[in-house]
Amino acid sequence: MTDAPHWTEPGAHPVADGIHRIPLPLPMDGLRAVNVYAIETEDGLTLVDGGWALDASRKQLDESLASIGRTVSDITRFLVTHAHRDHYTQAVTIRREVGSHVSLGLGDRGNLDVVRGGSGSDPTLAQIRRAGAAEVAAGWQEAMGGQVPDPSMWEYPDTWLDGDHQLTVGTRTIDAVSTPGHTQGHFVFADLAAGLLFAGDHVLPTITPSIGFEPAYADQPLGDFLGSLAKVRAMPDLRLLPAHGDVTASSHTRIDELVAHHDERLALCLASVLAGRTTAYAVAGDLPWTRHERHLDELDVFNSALASMETMAHLELLAARGSITSTDDGGVNAYAPR
Repeated sequence: MTDAPHWTEPGAHPVADGIHRIPLPLPMDGLRAVNVYAIETEDGLTLVDGGWALDASRKQLDESLASIGRTVSDITRFLVTHAHRDHYTQAVTIRREVGSHVSLGLGDRGNLDVVRGGSGSDPTLAQIRRAGAAEVAAGWQEAMGGQVPDPSMWEYPDTWLDGDHQLTVGTRTIDAVSTPGHTQGHFVFADLAAGLLFAGDHVLPTITPSIGFEPAYADQPLGDFLGSLAKVRAMPDLRLLPAHGDVTASSHTRIDELVAHHDERLALCLASVLAGRTTAYAVAGDLPWTRHERHLDELDVFNSALASMETMAHLELLAARGSITSTDDGGVNAYAPR
């Protein structure tokens, strides 16, 4: 019996009639690849997400499209789930080349404004420090310092998606559903007639999406995310087409698992504060990380920063719910039992 290929295996893999999943490489990212989905129409291809504007990604996209008799010139439209580099930047560069139309959630305009502003300051540093992770912030600054985003990769879309509405894609009617949380402008796209959910990073089959890691930070990213999960859970159970990982059978099953995961993390965060931890970084040190349940000290700078900021999102939700208090202590969020 032959093992099934790994989801990152290059190609244009059919997932439904007229729809292909195309994994594109992320050579400097632990996720390894991002799925873009090519929807065939009489007028050309609509792609859900675009990939990261890297030579390796573009080469793989060209080869994968060629395997189904297509080229990038056939791409008439990009529906981008959110403004992270592995989803947005290649859509922008291909638009410049062939004139494709790019759509993105309006909630991500603030993120593009920050990136395009060119101030040279890194808003993530302030968030890491607010989490009480001064040493992580110093490591982040050393690793990321001097990296100035190329504004040509972050041009504005042709259309801002605003609120829940329907789109026509060839003969399909696609529901564009606003799902803030992973970013403020995240959208998923549902083909209810075909039973498909193009989920972006909102619902991933084996990992939990990062919460609120974006240049323009939201007040309650975890609250937004859980609300968005509830909205998608109220839709019919759909086949899950994620941005990272294999296609899976049930959106409902995975959403229930994600909600249970965050309920557990909220309980652990509360217990840590009740035990005397006062900062998100200190609380993060009490929690297990990744599927391998690593300690915070075992993570690299990038993932330590994400862990600290995600823990802060959990603690801020607990504070909003009245379970703990949150006060500003010289630029650091300090937590205490209520």
